[in-house]
Order: sequence, then C-alpha cells, then structure tokens
Amino acid sequence: MQTLIAAILVFGLLILAHELGHYFVARLTGIRVLELAVGFGPKLVGWSKSGIDYSLRAVPLGGFCRLMGEDPEEADDPDSFPQKPITSRMAVLLAGSGMNLVLALLVFFLIFFFIIGTPTDTAQIGYIVEDSPAQETGLEVGDRIINIDNEPVETFDDVIAVVSVREEQEFPITVERNGEEFSYLVTAEQEPGTGRGIIGIGQMLDRYNFVPSVQNSFRQFGMILASFYHVLSGQAPLDVAGPVGIVHVIGEVAQTGFVNLLMLTALISINLGIINLLPVPALDGGRIMFLVIEAVRGRPIEPEKEGFIHFLGFALLITLILFITYQDVLRLFFAPSN
Repeated sequence: MQTLIAAILVFGLLILAHELGHYFVARLTGIRVLELAVGFGPKLVGWSKSGIDYSLRAVPLGGFCRLMGEDPEEADDPDSFPQKPITSRMAVLLAGSGMNLVLALLVFFLIFFFIIGTPTDTAQIGYIVEDSPAQETGLEVGDRIINIDNEPVETFDDVIAVVSVREEQEFPITVERNGEEFSYLVTAEQEPGTGRGIIGIGQMLDRYNFVPSVQNSFRQFGMILASFYHVLSGQAPLDVAGPVGIVHVIGEVAQTGFVNLLMLTALISINLGIINLLPVPALDGGRIMFLVIEAVRGRPIEPEKEGFIHFLGFALLITLILFITYQDVLRLFFAPSN
C-alpha cells in the first residue's frame, strides 16, 4: 500500500507539473485550452470552468492538455494551435519539460531550505556516526573544532583535509564546547574504497538559509544533468526501467524516508523533462522538430503526414515500454535469488 500511495503521489506531481506548463503557456499565448487531465482512462472526478474541462482519471501514468486545433476540424479556428506563430507553439511545447525542470529545482530547494539545511562555513560538528572513533573518543555534536594535530582549522573542509591524510594514525584534537576547550586523542579509521582517514563526524547544517539553499539546489541539479550527459555520451552505463521498475524503486526509496523520496521525485522529474525533449515523434521534442522544419521550409508539413509519423512514433514508444516492462517483471519477480 505504501508503494502504491508513493507512486501515485510521485507520478501525479510530475504529470501535473508537466501539463500545467502546457496549460499556462497556451493560455498566455492565446491558444484555447479545451481540457486538462491528470491520468488516463475513466474519469474519477471532472468539472468545467470557463469553457475548459478538468478531470482526474483512473490510471495515474500520464495526462494531457488538449488544445484547440489538435483535431484537424478545429485547425482553422483563430484561437487554435496551428494558427498561432511558431514561437508561441514552440513555447507551449517547451513549457511541459520546462516545468518538470523547475519542479526539480523547487523540490531541491524545499529539501535544503526546510528539511535538511545547508552546510555552514564553520568547523562545527553537526552529527557523529554511531560507534565511530569520534563517538568513542567523547566528541559531541555542536563541538567546534579548533585544531587537529596542532594544526588550526577554521572550516569543515580544513577538518577533512587534515584528517583524510592521517588514516590509522592517533592524533590530538581540540574543540570548543560551551566556551571551554577540551582536548582528545582520536585514531582515524581508513574509509573503505577511498583509503582516506575518517573519524565519523559530519558537517553542521543550518535550515532557512535562502541563498545557500538556492546554490545547493542548482549544484544538485547540475550534477544530475552531468550524469545524464555521461549516459547519453556513453561514458556511463544506461540503466533503463519501465513503469513497473520505477514503481518498485519508488516503493523501496519511500521506505528509507520522505527526504529520499523527494530526491527521487526530483531525479525522475529531470529525466522526464529531458527525455520528453528528445526529437522523437510523439514526444514534445518530436513536435518541436516539426516546427523547426516548418520554420526552415516556410510552410508546415501536411497534417496527415505529420500525424502518421507521430502515430508510428507513439506505437514504437508503446512497444518499447511494453518490452522494458516485461524485462522489469522478469527481473523483479522471476529472477532466481542468489
């Protein structure tokens, strides 16, 4: 049940953000919106306002923003999508993915500003790992480290730099606590994988810091974009999951905590935004590609031809999704256990 609820919330948020992007920019550019729906299939809830139908549907794996002109019979209406300038149409198509990217940044900001906090510039201890050398020595959360092995430190980066080269070594550490100084002898452990010295302490984090939260949000965003580029360029392996695999991951992450679920939501939102901009027929990127062709040749491709190409693209996407889903089911439910 937890997996189902978490998956519905994540997918619902991502879809709503994407479709709201199309919705708001369409209205701003004078394109008439006929319907905004979250989900597919039968309507669970529906209402109309100002000539627009709104609905929440049974299958939370998609959604749509239906615009005037998507039906060829409506194409001659002055408020229809085909009658607007190429720049307006392209803005509407870009807005869906743009909103997914904005959503990811907003989620990161909420995490850093309200929940986790951002690292301070001090050498103050924010947390201590259980059964670590720091705990066994007697260091406490809130202690401000003054010097390590008689080397003065001012920031936590200084602490890391000094400790990391003293693996398996005993050295003195002096801290300030409640206005008093205390000295301890601590022996650094060797961190598995890196071989650097660690004593089991973490940096102090402060919440409600606007500028650092924004900076950390963009930094996290940039790291994910870089990893995505590494996959596309072949520098990192491609790990593909379909709806079943994604729901499974969401369920596992939800069990580890709300913050991790938010982080995953932002990650999926970035991936959704980028993938949807790929020049593949049936995706927004494919429709943008046709607008570029229209701008170059000075006239649009015949609607019947474009519609047929999008249909083929959609059929291929559905086939790919079904294949990936089949692989997910085999891997998750029928793979032999070791």
